[in-house]
Amino acid sequence: QVQLVESGGGLVQAGGSLRLSCVASGRTFSRYGMGWFRQAPGKERESVAAINWSGSSTYYADSVKGRFTIGRNNAKNTVYLQMNSLKPEDTAVYYCATARSGDYYYRAYDYDSWGQGTQVTVSS
Repeated sequence: QVQLVESGGGLVQAGGSLRLSCVASGRTFSRYGMGWFRQAPGKERESVAAINWSGSSTYYADSVKGRFTIGRNNAKNTVYLQMNSLKPEDTAVYYCATARSGDYYYRAYDYDSWGQGTQVTVSS
């Protein structure tokens, strides 16, 4: 059974930066794609970024392109989300997830394990 533990969330002013981390256990991390999703109050969960098993291919939602960077360290079973130039509309609970295979995906359907989430709040 896969376990995912996110960290790095918090309160930051608009224009600031945060780095989220997600440590995985219970599965061979390097074989699977990983993704970050977020859910704001009253809104549906949406894809933010995704990365394939090797880190060679990535996906970003249009709303975060040029501001967020996803990366992974397979030796540490960790996926990261570097968030720069944060905006109040980035406020949400951020979740990491493990894909069902090695590619990257933007649909939640393609992920089968989820972390508990970490709160990111951006003040104006």
